[in-house]
Amino acid sequence: MDKHLVIERVGNIAAKVAAETGVELVHVEIAGIKHDMVVRVYIDKTEGVTIDDCSRFSKAAEEILDAEDIVPTKYVLEVSSPGIERELYSLADFVKFTGKLAKVKTAAAIGGQKIFIGEIVEAGDEQIVIDDRTQGKVTFKYEDVSKANLRIDLAKEFSR
Repeated sequence: MDKHLVIERVGNIAAKVAAETGVELVHVEIAGIKHDMVVRVYIDKTEGVTIDDCSRFSKAAEEILDAEDIVPTKYVLEVSSPGIERELYSLADFVKFTGKLAKVKTAAAIGGQKIFIGEIVEAGDEQIVIDDRTQGKVTFKYEDVSKANLRIDLAKEFSR
């Protein structure tokens, strides 16, 4: 079975389980080799994900995945929080984290630069504005993002 189809089917099941268990589905990915896959599911919630949240989600998801034989081989299901410096997987993530510090890598250089670190000023309509530490406000299309994640703003954290 095609890896992308497995991810899509696992994602659909994970979205239903997330709704039932009171968490947000952040991302689904598959790693490993064809015969020993690792299915990773990242979940979140406003007050933070607990081990109990991960355990409840894992049991419910695994029951459905096994019953419907979604993953065509032996697999390990890993369920966890996306972490403090979580990856930004969609334009909706940029919208959600407007005002937060992020590191964004673009596929092509913008003003001679591919990596931007700064506050997400605005996101929407397929456009993102970052207040980059070296170039100031930089605007680019979401489709130009090759990788992005939140960053901890140590200056803000230490000034508390």
